[in-house]
Amino acid sequence: YLTFSVHPIPAARSRPLTLLCRATTMLSVRVPLLHITDPQQLQLSPLKGLSLVDKVNRPPALSGTRVLASKTPKTKAAAPGVEDEPLLRGNPCRFVIFPVEYHDIWQMYKKAEASFWTTEEVDLSKDIRHWESPKPEERYFISHVLVFFAASDGIVNENLVERFSQIVQITEARCFYGFQIAMENIHSEMYSLLIDTYIKDPKEKEFLFNKKADWALCWIGDKEATYGERVVAFAAVEGIFFSGSFASIFWLKKRGPMPGLTFSNELISRDEGLHCDFACLMFKHLVHKPSEEKVREIIINAVQIEQEFLTEALPVKLIGMNCTLMKQYIEFVADRLMLELGFSKVFGVEIGEYQRMGVVSSPKENSFTLNADF
Repeated sequence: YLTFSVHPIPAARSRPLTLLCRATTMLSVRVPLLHITDPQQLQLSPLKGLSLVDKVNRPPALSGTRVLASKTPKTKAAAPGVEDEPLLRGNPCRFVIFPVEYHDIWQMYKKAEASFWTTEEVDLSKDIRHWESPKPEERYFISHVLVFFAASDGIVNENLVERFSQIVQITEARCFYGFQIAMENIHSEMYSLLIDTYIKDPKEKEFLFNKKADWALCWIGDKEATYGERVVAFAAVEGIFFSGSFASIFWLKKRGPMPGLTFSNELISRDEGLHCDFACLMFKHLVHKPSEEKVREIIINAVQIEQEFLTEALPVKLIGMNCTLMKQYIEFVADRLMLELGFSKVFGVEIGEYQRMGVVSSPKENSFTLNADF
């Protein structure tokens, strides 16, 4: 039972307050702070543990305040051993940003925030008349890549909403995931605008890319997969599945058509690179990581699917690129991802500088520093 001892105050200034307690319900009187003089009452004040210095809010201890929700957050994707993983462990302070505990994760969020852009910044007015310049097979390739991109961003968001945002409990990562969801929406809107600009026949907009989509969706629906395995899988989606398609559009840039397409591709590829880097950072923070054997299996599977997509299902030879060199490029990107995850290379591919399109970029500009020629 909770008991309160208050000094008498004029009746005109009193106001009933219903206090909901676990064991009993009782009526009390809300006392203005100016009338509280009893030291014991001051100790009970919820303002006592609140610091506004430097805008850093440290919430009062839960033991001294009324608890309106469970101290232990409920997670849909809780798995055995979650309490042993700091990133996934129940965190009652996850609703308050400060004080920052994971500074490296927070800096990634701020970096993403600084890279914000909207579709209104991309001028598509010149692309309409440029669309007739490429050959029919080049237009076919571009349109189908855009459809793949548009749907893939929706799949990435599905994973963020249904999985990562549900299970990860640290505030800094939740901030990043929330911002990533917003950026993926912008990417999807951008691709939809490009599709509507180039493709006027609704039937042409229907395209099946079953293997790539199904592979990603399987990782969302797999209830047995650990958070660490999903992190690797979606690092592969954003780091490997997108890499070849990004490179193909960058390759078209040297020919000069469709400035809106190439500029938006630069912005989106920069964002996806950051998302992939964040996945690697989260992986490094895990206490219980998947084995190197499991990680290699995931990466190799993703590479095989991407190589098949760009050399058979939608071959880059349609736009004059070399399929063999594209396969090597995808393996090169996969090796870089393996190193970022803390493991050794899988393929050990050495590629020429001319093939590094989509990998090496200037930190000060959106434009890429090397002009690839596959």
